[in-house]
Amino acid sequence: MAAVTRPVASSHPQLPDLSGQVVLVTGASGGIGRGIALRFAAAGADVVVHYRSGAAAARALVEEIEQIGELGQGGGSALALRADLAVEEECHRLVAEAAAWRGRLTALVNNAGVQPTQELAGMSLADWRAVADPNVHSVFACTQAAVPVLREAGGGSVTHVASIEAERPAPRHAHYCASKAAVVMHARAAALEYGPYGIRVNSVSPGLIARPGLAEDWPEGVARWQRAAPTGRLGRPEDIGDACVFLASPMASWITGHDLVVDGGVSARPTW
Repeated sequence: MAAVTRPVASSHPQLPDLSGQVVLVTGASGGIGRGIALRFAAAGADVVVHYRSGAAAARALVEEIEQIGELGQGGGSALALRADLAVEEECHRLVAEAAAWRGRLTALVNNAGVQPTQELAGMSLADWRAVADPNVHSVFACTQAAVPVLREAGGGSVTHVASIEAERPAPRHAHYCASKAAVVMHARAAALEYGPYGIRVNSVSPGLIARPGLAEDWPEGVARWQRAAPTGRLGRPEDIGDACVFLASPMASWITGHDLVVDGGVSARPTW
C-alpha cells in the first residue's frame, strides 16, 4: 500500500501524514528545534514546543504553527512549555504536561543541547558537566519519562538530535563531541531494550546548519564547508525536521537503533 502524504509548499518535499500524532520537541524555541517543530506541524501533528529561556520565541512559534493550520497547510495546534532539562524532575514534569495536553504522546524529539567551545587543557569537571548535563543526561531523563507514556499509547518514536561530531572530532569541541557520541549510543541501547514495547529509538546527526549571521561570524568555516559538501550548501533547520518527521512516521516502522546522518554528504569526503 502506498504511503499517505500531505502536500506542502512546493519548495519542500511531500511529508508523511502525521495527523493525530502529538510530538514533544525539546529546545524548540530557535534554530534546529524550530525547524523540527514546523515540519511536524506541516505534517499534521500537534506540537509541544519546549523552551528553557526563549519564552517569546516559543510563543511566536506557537502562533506560527497555528497560522499554518489556519491556512490548511498542516496541523494547527501547538503548546509552549518551559522546563530546565538539567533537572531530572523537570524532565518528568515536562513529559507529563505534554501528554496531558491531548491525552497522549506519540513522539519525542530530544533536540535541546548546548555547544560551547573550550580547549581540553584547562577544562574542569564542572566545564565538562555543563555540556554533559544538557546534552546527555536530559536525553536520558526525558526518554525515561516518555517511555511509559508511549507504551500506554501502543508504542511510538523517540529521536535524539546528535551530530556528525559524534564520530568526527573538532578542536575545542571535545566535551561536545563526547556528549553527542553518548547520545548516539544511548539511542542504540534504548532501541534494543524498548523495542519490545513498540517504541523505536533513533538519532539524527546534522552537519553544519545555517543560522542568521553565521556566514559573517565564521566566513572561512562556511566556505570550507561549502567546498567540502558534495551538495555545495549548508544544511537548513527544515532538513533536520524532515529527517525527524520521517523517523516518527509509519514509513520508518522497521527502523530503530539507527543514526541518520544529514550533512549534505560531507561525511563521504576522504580524510586523507
